[in-house]
Amino acid sequence: MANDSGISLEALMVLDAIDHRGSFAAAAEELNKVPSALSYIIQKLEEQLGISIFVRQGRRSVLTPAGKHLLEEGRKILSAVEQIGNQTQTIANGWEPKINIAVDSILDISHIYEKLSIFLNEYPSIELHLHEEVMKGTWEALIDDRVDLVIGAPTPAPNHQGLSTRHFSKVDNVLAAAPSHSLVRSNKRITTELLKQYRTIVVRDSVRFDVARTTNVIEQSNHLYVQSVGQKIKAISANLGIGFLPRARIEQELASGKLVELPNDIPVTNNELLIAWKVVNRGKGLEKLRQILLA
Repeated sequence: MANDSGISLEALMVLDAIDHRGSFAAAAEELNKVPSALSYIIQKLEEQLGISIFVRQGRRSVLTPAGKHLLEEGRKILSAVEQIGNQTQTIANGWEPKINIAVDSILDISHIYEKLSIFLNEYPSIELHLHEEVMKGTWEALIDDRVDLVIGAPTPAPNHQGLSTRHFSKVDNVLAAAPSHSLVRSNKRITTELLKQYRTIVVRDSVRFDVARTTNVIEQSNHLYVQSVGQKIKAISANLGIGFLPRARIEQELASGKLVELPNDIPVTNNELLIAWKVVNRGKGLEKLRQILLA
């Protein structure tokens, strides 16, 4: 094994680009280098660490387990370095070069886009990066500094020092089904016991490390899990099951008859949604963005 085990930021950036773009050639184009330069950097890194980072599978280069670990940990370093640069620029002039935003899947993103358009027209030099999260995943992204602002985070806010929150909106949840579903044809008023006999569609919490949260889930029913409210709407429309959905997200589907609201006696949680950020994030761009979102 070579004695020199230093890992350069350039090598981590190359590794990240290869994984994102899927090939050495595509990564080289992104980084404005020739593919042979990337091959040399990866080869030197393998020699320094005494490991194989990629193995050939047919025409593709696939990460080894050691390579995957290096990439995962390396991305944390790249993110930290980028954050240091952004924080330094913010301290120097008060304006962030970039704002990372997590939007909870429960919201209609088109309404958020309208607000972001207003912001970008006023401050076109600030980059906005949007991420979609679900339930506790929004809070985790903020606490772990993956994002600077969360929109639509569910209550209650976590007991974590340094978070600031404001009311954003309220969710009116309705039990929805496709018009061809047997419960629609039966005209029965639905109870929890009756619903246990049917498949329900559940959006999986995007939290990575904490215990996942669920709301308005019939525990004893069969479940089909999806990753976003948008997927849940499509799954229910395709008659794969039924479930609670925010009325504001399905007004058009209800009006057109593509979805039907089911009368029911099931206790339902109508969540308050929040905007949240860390109080240490004092950039002028984040402040202006919050003002526009809350206007």
